[in-house]
Amino acid sequence: MSRFSPTRRAVMAGSLMAIACPAILRAAPMGTDLTIWGPPAGPSIIAAHAVAKGAFAALASKAQFIAWRDPDELRAGLTSGRMQLVIVPANAAANLYNRGLGLRMVNAMTMGLNYLVTRDPTLDSVEKLAGRSIALPFRNDTPDILLRRVLSAAGVPEDSLSIVHAATPIEAVQLLLTGRAEAAMLPEPATTMAEMRALQAGQQMFRAVDLQAEWGKITGLGPQLPQAGLAVMAEFDVANPGVVEAVQAALAATLPEVLSAPAAAAVSASPALGLPAPILAKSIPRSSLTVTAASHIRPAFEAMFKAVAEVEPKAIGGKLPDDGFYRL
Repeated sequence: MSRFSPTRRAVMAGSLMAIACPAILRAAPMGTDLTIWGPPAGPSIIAAHAVAKGAFAALASKAQFIAWRDPDELRAGLTSGRMQLVIVPANAAANLYNRGLGLRMVNAMTMGLNYLVTRDPTLDSVEKLAGRSIALPFRNDTPDILLRRVLSAAGVPEDSLSIVHAATPIEAVQLLLTGRAEAAMLPEPATTMAEMRALQAGQQMFRAVDLQAEWGKITGLGPQLPQAGLAVMAEFDVANPGVVEAVQAALAATLPEVLSAPAAAAVSASPALGLPAPILAKSIPRSSLTVTAASHIRPAFEAMFKAVAEVEPKAIGGKLPDDGFYRL
């Protein structure tokens, strides 16, 4: 199965949007500053670089990107109203939407960036995880749920693994490097960090399992895992007409720059994400970055939601989100 091509699709989507709706690039200036929140992970590099290069100058006198550090901070920021435009895990967005929070999905910003990493070259399949110790960040959140679903598809009992829970991906990297876990379930850029730090210590790290490829086997759609994307709160959207469309166009226009010049994008994003620029730059080609309107890949979203619900229905709020979930 062919790998998803974020560059071609994202450029086409952004270009068509700008041609068909040029007014979105000239949305009325906002009365307040523009803040985009996101995790310290691949999709946020696009937003942070867009801010750094002034892509939102026509929308707000001040634009900023701020990283949220864990799912608890994300949920608190959304429910309190502090976070209005935010890059979120898609299943978390579906959960909150189905629970009545006015949160709508604008786009997908990655088609999957999870890998199972190990120093053991013989641990090269999901089936071989049985009996192994696995470092896993964010208990009961996206990485945990994805791993559980992949284990189920491979017929590997969850209780056959020894899970070493970590508060963050960076902590999971440390557990792996210090030998307290035989493997780790990591998103980018933590996967690249593990590889680079292992090399510095004279070790070799292997990407044992590509979770995107495993996900493609489950859904039948190929390695398309729209794991995270930009979401908007309804109150902000109503108060700022045209801004969501303008932000989408700016992000779509920024993506080709991120992919073609990852070093420059990494320098832009490094302070905001709190991660070294060389790690971010090396992670970009492995992060399946995209800026694709959510409704354009609704089948991929729904395939992911259905697969997640098979092991944890509560993770999406007990049902597929309806039409109102898809903002663009």
